[in-house]
Amino acid sequence: MPSVRLTPLLSLLLAGAAWSAPAAHDRVILVGDSTMASSTGYGDALCARLTPETACLNLARGGRSSGSFRAEGRWDEVTGLLRDGAGYRRTYVLIQFGHNDQPGKPGRSTDYATEFPVNMTRYVQEARALGAVPVLVTPLTRRSFRQGYVQDDLAPWAGTVRKIAAATGTPLVDLNALSLAAVQAMGPKEADKLARVGANFDHTHVGPLGAQRFSDIVARELLRKVPALAPAFAPGERTAARGAE
Repeated sequence: MPSVRLTPLLSLLLAGAAWSAPAAHDRVILVGDSTMASSTGYGDALCARLTPETACLNLARGGRSSGSFRAEGRWDEVTGLLRDGAGYRRTYVLIQFGHNDQPGKPGRSTDYATEFPVNMTRYVQEARALGAVPVLVTPLTRRSFRQGYVQDDLAPWAGTVRKIAAATGTPLVDLNALSLAAVQAMGPKEADKLARVGANFDHTHVGPLGAQRFSDIVARELLRKVPALAPAFAPGERTAARGAE
């Protein structure tokens, strides 16, 4: 078979095309507290809804607030990953705090009027500056009922996140409103089935059923609010989301 001789110009063009070829797959990084973290939240179940090719890193940790997550250096881990993101088509950072920012949690609580909004805005700005797509998530509702109604004690923090999303043009998954409506509709007896069992039972964290239920809500909202992320979801997830519209 005769050999093919490439001219210097053609060789340069081919090399340039190979160098500039875009990465094929997306990456999702989860940043938040225990209601998103492994074992106690919905984060791992959300990752399981993505394609095997999509990198999904659940860096949410229990007990963390918008302040302590940064103070412990955990946000530095995220920014380090973002700086090394050339192998991905796009990186999405889902950011959810609020539970541990509430008063009465030494070393974690943040001032609602000043620190919390500044912290959340800074996460958005820094993720975006490093080339990522930030997505704000309002805090997952607690499942505590009083006189037949879910107690929405996280409403002020959720409201602040909504305002920040609007002001910064950031996609918003309003998990607080959607999860509260879902829990209200099912009532306390059914809502208790979403919790962890045994000694770990409470009305904040979730077991397998809760993880599936709330990750489904987040997945459908992501497909609706961030359509560019659709290829990262398994085909069945995209079909289910269309069927729910």
